[in-house]
Amino acid sequence: MAFISSFRRVLGGSSSALQSQFVSIRHNSTLTSPKLFISGLSRLTTDEKLQEAFSPFGQIVDARVVIDRASGRSKGFGFITYTSIEEAEQARQGMNAKFLDGWVIFVDPAKPREPRPPPQAQPNPSETGFRTNKTIGWCG
Repeated sequence: MAFISSFRRVLGGSSSALQSQFVSIRHNSTLTSPKLFISGLSRLTTDEKLQEAFSPFGQIVDARVVIDRASGRSKGFGFITYTSIEEAEQARQGMNAKFLDGWVIFVDPAKPREPRPPPQAQPNPSETGFRTNKTIGWCG
């Protein structure tokens, strides 16, 4: 019996220690930019709905839902830019894991866009209309 209570005490102490470490790590992460990345958006969410949902937390500079070029529908994520980092932090805490248009959304700091390599020039086809493909061979 004493063994079980001491075992329970050890487990209880370690789980609360882990939980407190997780909470401190989560609260120590601060924003470095007033731009937020919003994921989990419904396909029906528009720029206006996104701005309306996030406007109680501060003045919004830009609210944009990323749209697929081919289908014209939302890709399920977007970006919000506030005038200050403090407002962005309030929005992050207030809207993370909340419902918007029936979907649970997640709010994270936006990462800077990685530079893309320049597009490679396409070689001109030969006089016969065929071009060389390095992996397959000839294709037309």
